[in-house]
Amino acid sequence: MQPFGRVLTAMITPFTEEGGLDYQRVWNLARYLTAHGSDGLVVTGTTGESPTLTGEEKVALYHAVTEAVADREVKVLAGTGTYNTAESVHLTKLAAKAGCHGILAVTPYYNRPSQEGLVAHFKAIAEASDLPVMLYNIPGRTARRIEVDTLKRLAAHPRILAVKDAVMDLDFTSSTCHDVPDLAVYSGQDSYTLPMMSVGAVGVVSVISHLAGDVVRRMVEAAHTGDYATATSLHHQLLPLSFACFLEPNPAPVKAALNALWEPVGLPRLPLVPASEATLAAVKEALGAVQGL
Repeated sequence: MQPFGRVLTAMITPFTEEGGLDYQRVWNLARYLTAHGSDGLVVTGTTGESPTLTGEEKVALYHAVTEAVADREVKVLAGTGTYNTAESVHLTKLAAKAGCHGILAVTPYYNRPSQEGLVAHFKAIAEASDLPVMLYNIPGRTARRIEVDTLKRLAAHPRILAVKDAVMDLDFTSSTCHDVPDLAVYSGQDSYTLPMMSVGAVGVVSVISHLAGDVVRRMVEAAHTGDYATATSLHHQLLPLSFACFLEPNPAPVKAALNALWEPVGLPRLPLVPASEATLAAVKEALGAVQGL
């Protein structure tokens, strides 16, 4: 079961030189990514710098991306989760009106709710629209993990279909896949995609697919068909890129690479700062190892 496709790109948000949304680059990037391996796009997630986007900007991005890929078989997921349940519910309703195909709902960050609080929060989001929901389990950023028993309770909801697993613990992923078989697990960390697929994950929400989407797609498809010799070879080729793109806080490295190698996508918004020249050089070197594969 892969309700949202196999390779989803967690889209960066292109900005103009003045710091506003660059709608032309948003359009161009959505088209580029879906022509190079992605059958899903996540907008206004962490990689999209959601904490620094206004509500109006988020809704504008929902519309822009869904319109950009309207003629393609692509799922667009809106990152509507925040630490504020009422705001998350409001954004979810607006995402549904904008034509998005699903919701990505991150664990509430900073306020560290209990497991009961997580259940209530995610159910409120799932009840806000008819859209299917992918949970986002990333305790390194949120200081709270969605435990396996909680995932099992949430999977009983008819619209909670998947989880983006960035726990970075293969034992936890294995337990999730075994104990919650109705929940599709997606890797939320590029370097873990193949190991996670080996224990039951169905795909990835990727950052490096901005730069090497076709190769990421080949790796995921090879793993899906059981060709682990090919998948392992591609995994090792992609691994340096996975590391290089996180040498500095995401999405600064991938934005720097896109600015240098694709089209201008602007700088990250404060409190993030542009990636250093050394980081950009590392990304370019790692990318060179996968180009032409």
